[in-house]
Amino acid sequence: MRLRGPERSCSGGGHVGLPLLQAEPAIAATVTPEQMLAGYGAAQALPGPLFSFAAYLGAVAEPYGGFLLATVALVAIFLPGMLLLLGVLPFWDRVRSFAGAGAAIRGANAAVVGILAAALYRLLFLTGITGTLSLGIAAAAITLLSLRAPAWVAVLLGACVGAVAGAFGIGTSWSAA
Repeated sequence: MRLRGPERSCSGGGHVGLPLLQAEPAIAATVTPEQMLAGYGAAQALPGPLFSFAAYLGAVAEPYGGFLLATVALVAIFLPGMLLLLGVLPFWDRVRSFAGAGAAIRGANAAVVGILAAALYRLLFLTGITGTLSLGIAAAAITLLSLRAPAWVAVLLGACVGAVAGAFGIGTSWSAA
């Protein structure tokens, strides 16, 4: 994957890279845009969205045995990070107490927030909001999150509304609105 624009310099921002995967030839040939958007939405409710989304894409792209292989890959990709976390955790408070380290962490966090905002704009307004229904679902999800509802609740409710709308033939694009 070749990153262009603000997402190129983001460290730890899986949210930035996820929408860009859709343009990759291997993914575009095996995963529909609807599957891509559904997986991206579901990944937002899980820890490690980039890894979770990668496992989802593997399961969708390989219909025969893809789910089992994706599950094994997901466990394998999270395991080293979890082991590293357990190893570093006893020393973290000491490292964080250094003034320079704390300032660097705050600066990096601020930069990532700006980069994520640029990626959110690109994903939300150029790809995700395709009609009045999707605009309403997005507004409802933002409202739920601002009321401190868990992210998985917003994703699940959005999926349910989309499924009911689809069952009744209500489209999510501007032309179907």
